[in-house]
Amino acid sequence: MAPNESVSLRDSLPPGGVGQELHNTERDAFSIDQIDSRQFESGRKRASVLVGSAILQLPIWGFAMSYGVFQEYFSSNWTLQGNHVATGIIGTTLNGVMYLSMPFLFALFTKRWARRRQTAAFCGAVLTGLSFLLSSFSTEVWHLVATQGVMAALGCALIFSPITLSLGEWFNTSNRAVAYGITLSCKNIVGSTCPLLFRGLLDHFGLRNTLRIWAAIAAGTSVLAIFLIPTHPSRLSPGAQRARRIPWQFLRHRTFYIYSVAIILQSCGYGLPQTYLSTYAHEVTLLSQTSATLLLTLFNIPGIASSAFFGYLSDNKRFPLSASTVTAISAVSSALSAFLFWGLTSQGSMALLVLFSITFGFFAGGYSATWGGVINEFEREAAQNDEAIDSGMMYGLLNGARGIGYVSGGLAGVPLLKVGSMSSAGNFGYGTAYGPLIIFTGLSSIFGGWGMLWKWKWKKQLPLV
Repeated sequence: MAPNESVSLRDSLPPGGVGQELHNTERDAFSIDQIDSRQFESGRKRASVLVGSAILQLPIWGFAMSYGVFQEYFSSNWTLQGNHVATGIIGTTLNGVMYLSMPFLFALFTKRWARRRQTAAFCGAVLTGLSFLLSSFSTEVWHLVATQGVMAALGCALIFSPITLSLGEWFNTSNRAVAYGITLSCKNIVGSTCPLLFRGLLDHFGLRNTLRIWAAIAAGTSVLAIFLIPTHPSRLSPGAQRARRIPWQFLRHRTFYIYSVAIILQSCGYGLPQTYLSTYAHEVTLLSQTSATLLLTLFNIPGIASSAFFGYLSDNKRFPLSASTVTAISAVSSALSAFLFWGLTSQGSMALLVLFSITFGFFAGGYSATWGGVINEFEREAAQNDEAIDSGMMYGLLNGARGIGYVSGGLAGVPLLKVGSMSSAGNFGYGTAYGPLIIFTGLSSIFGGWGMLWKWKWKKQLPLV
């Protein structure tokens, strides 16, 4: 082709066409890279938050879910002043104070103090480590109650509340249920392994050094994990700092009170086996300390699967069940487990105790997983009445109800044991000093499903408010 006939590609197109197309292509490529970069960064932060939340289950729940090991240890290695029976309230007080403080902490860190979540969690880590360190110097029973039952509980709650809020916000659009399920499974893994850890530490190092080692573990893992969980950017914007009015219209509806009472009653009995099962196995059925510790491990293991199971029942679309039905399944099944398996055990009968640990741990351990369906019911009721509702606040209040139950059950456990020791006569569990405790556990468990009975009786007679 002749030189004067050669036409460049730029000249053959409309003026500015090539430049504009190249500019658009470069801009689109840059935008895609930006989106990919943001998605990668967001995914990386969500993974970091999830890992941090999983690690935090160890310092938050490790001691609380394994306290039965210490209770059994005190029965044969008591060196403090006071009656060792009084230590039975420590485990339930620890759980109770932790849950009781959650409604206030959830409300505080939802909006007003959202920027201070990490700071509060760090303070909680310091308080938790300090409480166990101080408890290692205890000389009287009330020292243990104050440090382990109250101080440690407040420290763990200061870690749990802000971190749980951040986890829900980082997974607010997708996979939130999966994220909660993973952390709840990690909690039950902690509850399954820590009893063995504490048993080994107590056997090799004694009570005081074990508490000091745990103080270091709790503080160290907490600080490490909290660094992995930043506050969600949506809570750091200036507009998010404005105080939000909490909707209280749910207080006018009976549904809230029905489920709150049910949770209180169920929690009264749920914490007692965690505290006394190891001691019962060692003293009554004459099992070794190792076997008694394994029972507590078996008690916590089923929670890994039961949380997912009862969560599925609550959200099941193919065969939908009401929240009251799902809570009743958990409550009635765990009550039957207490009455039939724990109550009928005899000396050397490890099989029934194993069966009780697995079945009660599964059905009672999955009770809190039904709260998703309960909150869905609250939300439907609010929508029908054109009312606002704060689901996070509702979750905190349900935890508060559980705290009332834990504390009440712990306070009832000590006098029930005294009554049983005065009237014990028989070979089965019912005839031992633990008989009243077993009956109380079964009754409180079955009343945890009373919501179904209330609705069946009154639904057609009383209109919803």
